[in-house]
Amino acid sequence: MKKYIVIYHASTSAQEQTKEMTPEDMKAGMDAWMAWAKSSGDGIVDFGTPLGGGQKIAKSGSSPSDRGVIGYSVLQAENMDGAQALLKGHPHLEWAEGCEIEVHESLPVPM
Repeated sequence: MKKYIVIYHASTSAQEQTKEMTPEDMKAGMDAWMAWAKSSGDGIVDFGTPLGGGQKIAKSGSSPSDRGVIGYSVLQAENMDGAQALLKGHPHLEWAEGCEIEVHESLPVPM
């Protein structure tokens, strides 16, 4: 099995919506994520966590990230098609307009 890093993106406006969510709305959102996790079974290596406060780091210094990365997960599958199949119907895509998921194969470090 290969490992895949999943990166969740959301627009600033989508991120702002979370500040206005009721506890019931938050629970409903997490229930959808838990249902996805259950349906993915052993395909999930690491459920991941929300992310915030990202920084771009360059030789010249650091600055706030503008990429809208808000979380990650780690999956395992035979190939990219299998990883994408695990993400079909993912609740993140239904959360708000402009939400996206990026998936990358984790490659071995060259020695």
